[in-house]
Amino acid sequence: MNTLYSFRRCPYAMRARMALRYSGVAVNIVEVSLKAKPAEMLALSSKGTVPVLSVNVEVIDESLSIMRWALAQHDPQDWLLKGDPAAQVQITALIEENDQAFKVHLNRYKYAERYPEQPMEFYRAEGEVFLRRLDGLLEGRDYLLAEHPSLADVALMPFIRQFAHVNREWFGQTPYVRLQAWLQRFLESDLFTAIMVK
Repeated sequence: MNTLYSFRRCPYAMRARMALRYSGVAVNIVEVSLKAKPAEMLALSSKGTVPVLSVNVEVIDESLSIMRWALAQHDPQDWLLKGDPAAQVQITALIEENDQAFKVHLNRYKYAERYPEQPMEFYRAEGEVFLRRLDGLLEGRDYLLAEHPSLADVALMPFIRQFAHVNREWFGQTPYVRLQAWLQRFLESDLFTAIMVK
């Protein structure tokens, strides 16, 4: 049986769970306490971070690699946008920007008290650059790169959710109405509600 070591609220684990569920891969999910990580998980991956997927003899311990592995098994709605090489380049670029730059701004905004060099609003404004870009991509369509969700939408969503939830009132009154609607669609989707069940 495939085993996924996960932590319910971790955005990396969320996106891995969404891809696995969408692709129909059967997994046994082990909820990990970050304070007491199971020895069997650490034996599989010395990094000690979730998610970690154990499949047969293979161990995949990067969320994006888990997503891509799941989609290689089954991708019924074409999240990989297989027939569109330009969109595939965009998928990679968006995820890279999210994981490298936006995640740093998100952490500083969310835990601003740990980064007293600048006020919280400064870190939020740095993250907003990415929000504006995504809102622009949603002009005239419901998803970032196509008329249906792609790997980029699902890989970014948990991080945008986290950013929005630092101050929901603030996010709700921003001009990013397309991004707000995009996030809400995901939050209310069967896919997301299924992977967030306790």
